[in-house]
Amino acid sequence: MRWESVQVVARARETPDGKKSSGRTGGIWGPGKRWGHSCNSVKGGRYIYVFGGYGADTCQTNDVHVFDTVKKTWSKPMMKGEPPSPRDSHSCTTVGRRLFVFGGTDGMSPLNDLHILDTFANTWISPTLHGKGPDAREGHSAALVDKRLFIFGGCGKSGNSHEEVYYNDLYILDTETLVWECAMTSGVPPVPRDSHTCSSWKSNVIVLGGEDASDCYLSDVHMLDADTLTWRQITTSGHMLAPRAGHTTVALGNNLFVFGGFTDARNLYDDLHVLNVESGNWSRVTNINNGPSARFSGAGDCLDEQRGILVFLGGCNKSLEALDDMYYLYTGKDLMLGKELKRRHTDIKLEKCSGVPLTPVRPGLSQLVPMLNYAQAGEEIAFEARVTGANQYGYAIETIVNGKPLRGMLFSCTSHFGDDGDAYVNKSGEPLQEMLQDPTLTNSAAHAVTKAENVASEKPESIPVRNETSGVPSEAISETSRGNAANKDEMTSQSTDGNWPLGVGQFNGTKEQNS
Repeated sequence: MRWESVQVVARARETPDGKKSSGRTGGIWGPGKRWGHSCNSVKGGRYIYVFGGYGADTCQTNDVHVFDTVKKTWSKPMMKGEPPSPRDSHSCTTVGRRLFVFGGTDGMSPLNDLHILDTFANTWISPTLHGKGPDAREGHSAALVDKRLFIFGGCGKSGNSHEEVYYNDLYILDTETLVWECAMTSGVPPVPRDSHTCSSWKSNVIVLGGEDASDCYLSDVHMLDADTLTWRQITTSGHMLAPRAGHTTVALGNNLFVFGGFTDARNLYDDLHVLNVESGNWSRVTNINNGPSARFSGAGDCLDEQRGILVFLGGCNKSLEALDDMYYLYTGKDLMLGKELKRRHTDIKLEKCSGVPLTPVRPGLSQLVPMLNYAQAGEEIAFEARVTGANQYGYAIETIVNGKPLRGMLFSCTSHFGDDGDAYVNKSGEPLQEMLQDPTLTNSAAHAVTKAENVASEKPESIPVRNETSGVPSEAISETSRGNAANKDEMTSQSTDGNWPLGVGQFNGTKEQNS
């Protein structure tokens, strides 16, 4: 598991009035520093929509900023329709292509209006609702189960005295018919609270932590069965979460990832805890690289469920200053092998592979001799790979990492490699050793996939493969389960009974690709 500080690409743009954006420095049109905002991943994780919050200009906003996760650029699209009033501490829930914004505060009074943002058309909608909805509130939570939007808890004001009122009521909005329902639940509900989190898991809603009316901070976990509307408290164990409010919780699979938060005396957290909902076991993530600083009232979402990537954005620090940094959290679920090798670069087990039968890449190559030598120089970890072929795009290689035989391609990034590779491959009788000694080619890389034609027929030689920047293996060795569809007829994936699976990767000597 690791954090990654997201470095955005500057876009020197101006606002419609001709002034520079008040967002990030360098002319980047981003949301800037803020807390109490919302952050939603849409369109399969391609875009992150950031709405509202309390910014560096010491007031609430109703701006919408969009982050392109592929281009790593911010934009501020022109929105159609009537937007919500500026606010913070609202809820914003993704329902397909739409974002449902409810409640919050404008800095003076809590709110109970609901607005819908169509992210395909970039249009705000003020829907006609039916039934009685929740009272005005802020610091509440929301979660989606099927087509039902659940609103729980929060803090509001009484009608006459304007004193704070904490809620533990539950409202359900049918997102298709737009009908509100005050849910009649059974079981013991959570105590009234605000600044908690609410997540959906299967057909359940999970409420975690927060602050109650007596200014006590909580770490209890409650589950609502969305079908029977029955509450029950989850008994947890393990490395328990300290009581807190204003934390950020993101659900992924059977786990809830909890980051940050605060308690009294401005005691802020920068820790990361994981709750396995099925077992009720808490674990604290340690020995992780530098992540976000201590903060509360940040925002986050699941960016890529398949690869296990979460995003966290902004928040407020101990000095009550808004923050503008953004981090990805790679949870380790289904990570590409190249990333897994980097994450575990101090724990890689390098071992000999004598006795493992090696098969040729294609007919015409002689049976290969198993590699016997692996090297670990100082703190650098390297692996030795056998070059089994070459063409105009790069080298075909074989190796063993953590006891697993792997085969892949080492591509080049330099434009001249294609011509030079063709020249080497097409020269009859040109020894492969001469090609390997060319310093312009050993760190090279092309952006195409080999067709395994014109593979050198000379006896393969061994070369060390090392990422010169990080000292860890390159992404030439990729996921063993990934093959190249374009080359399926010429380079076939093989099973594990003594044979080598096929992997296709890319290496540029400095950083990962296909992240």
